[in-house]
Amino acid sequence: MSVPVAPRDDVAMMDGYHSPQVDVEVRLNTNESPLPPSPEFVAAVAAAVGDVRWHRYPDRLARELRARLAELHGVRADQVFVANGSNEVLQTLSLTYAGPGRSVALFEPTYAMHSQIARVTGATVAEGRRGADLAIDLDEVRRVVSSARPAITYLCSPNNPTGIAETPETVRAVLELVGEVGGLLVVDEAYSQFAPWSALELVADDAPLVVSRTYSKTWSMAAARLGYLIGPAWLVAELDKVVLPYHLDALKQAAGLIALDYVDDMERRVSILTEERGRVDAALRELPCEVWPSAANFILFRPTAADADAVWQALVDRSVLVRNCSGWPGLSGCLRVTIGTRDEDDRFLDALSEVLT
Repeated sequence: MSVPVAPRDDVAMMDGYHSPQVDVEVRLNTNESPLPPSPEFVAAVAAAVGDVRWHRYPDRLARELRARLAELHGVRADQVFVANGSNEVLQTLSLTYAGPGRSVALFEPTYAMHSQIARVTGATVAEGRRGADLAIDLDEVRRVVSSARPAITYLCSPNNPTGIAETPETVRAVLELVGEVGGLLVVDEAYSQFAPWSALELVADDAPLVVSRTYSKTWSMAAARLGYLIGPAWLVAELDKVVLPYHLDALKQAAGLIALDYVDDMERRVSILTEERGRVDAALRELPCEVWPSAANFILFRPTAADADAVWQALVDRSVLVRNCSGWPGLSGCLRVTIGTRDEDDRFLDALSEVLT
């Protein structure tokens, strides 16, 4: 039987998003928090299930959640947009401001979904490269932005998978370049709480800048799929026109609100993982590896005396899963490890030492 309807030609040629879900004892490949939320949070969410009016649609604009997030970040509620994970936030931005006949600029290596979402929504991807040190090269940004005149330009800070956080000076410079061509700068801050500063301080109604965030990492809520952005009120109003109605279910909204009652718990987890990141970084530097400094909850490294694919498989054979980045642009031979619990990290470091020495 022939397939009656074919997908768009460009979609048919795409690879989907792939992150291996392997049955292992130590999973350090997807940058999840190894620390669950507090039992009090879990109990509060369980109790909220009984309060959901299941026969009614949820608040279409998630007004209470937007208001609480606005209070957390010191902005107005009309500057907040919430969605099913930061990926839906980025998808809605592309549907609203990119799409066919427009381009999206990004600088590899960076988060794979930036280009994937742009292509799925029909936009052309204008791909620049980072410098040899994997940092943003402003001359390259200037070249890409001036030639492609992108509707959206992405910066990921801290950048996934390199862990590099952009400086305020870099973000301001890119924002100026993007503004000159009438574009929008999107700073993806999925790992922001681990970093020394946030581009949120640059958000204003007269600046073409948005900052996206997620509950998945520091809030220990990857299973909830909840994200948001902070940006100009005029931009949020346009996103509300495009996103599907009632897209954010009532229980998810409740969980997002309850999490905001546990900010201290979130900050405690960040502190624990930041300290553990320093320990893992130091241990990796004692092995035959090139290691990039990280401002996130993961570390990029390159074994210098072994094939990355072979090292990845040897770790899996020892029931430890990390992310193999060796096929990503500019990352030949690189692996990325999520910071886990101390016990998980010890399992990883012992296994890696055994493989490399």
